[in-house]
Amino acid sequence: MRGIGRSGVVLWIGGGDEPDRVAALAEGGRRCVPLFVTVRQARLYASRRGHGLATCSANTLELARVQHWLADPVRRQVPPGPVLSAWNFFEDLARGLDAVDRLPRQGAVHNSAYEKLFGGECPGWTPDERRAVLELITAGAELWTSCPVIVRPRTSAVVDGGGRAERAGNTVSARRVEAVEGTAARVSAASGLAPP
Repeated sequence: MRGIGRSGVVLWIGGGDEPDRVAALAEGGRRCVPLFVTVRQARLYASRRGHGLATCSANTLELARVQHWLADPVRRQVPPGPVLSAWNFFEDLARGLDAVDRLPRQGAVHNSAYEKLFGGECPGWTPDERRAVLELITAGAELWTSCPVIVRPRTSAVVDGGGRAERAGNTVSARRVEAVEGTAARVSAASGLAPP
């Protein structure tokens, strides 16, 4: 993710019956996102906990474009791909941090706006849909820039939203999150977790 404020690699947990989420650690009574400098460090961290990252593919999450749009949404065009990616990332981040209450409660207007966003039809948003998207993406950007992180964690285990070890059927993936005005890539790698 290329954005403003943070850079590193985060781990996603998904593929099971539960919704995807960004991996988080219980640390000092709060949930913190483990943040790595390289994909190799994230891979080693996951591997030491029995969650190997088998394959890699690179994608880019353009949070900087979303942040620029948020700075002046009246004059700037909506970047549909980056906004869609950011929406999904912010939902996964909120679930991982057990902070879904930090994002607006979503309803029919969000569903309609999301469908239009997915189809690249942002100019067709109603004023209510536009307001709903702005509110959600603004809250998500604030959550990302304010959430506690642990840089290069070494000894804590990756846990799910309830503080339990991961269950069978889930996968763990690493995504590179670069934030300092440069190019970046989201690197995803996943493998199934062994049954208990």
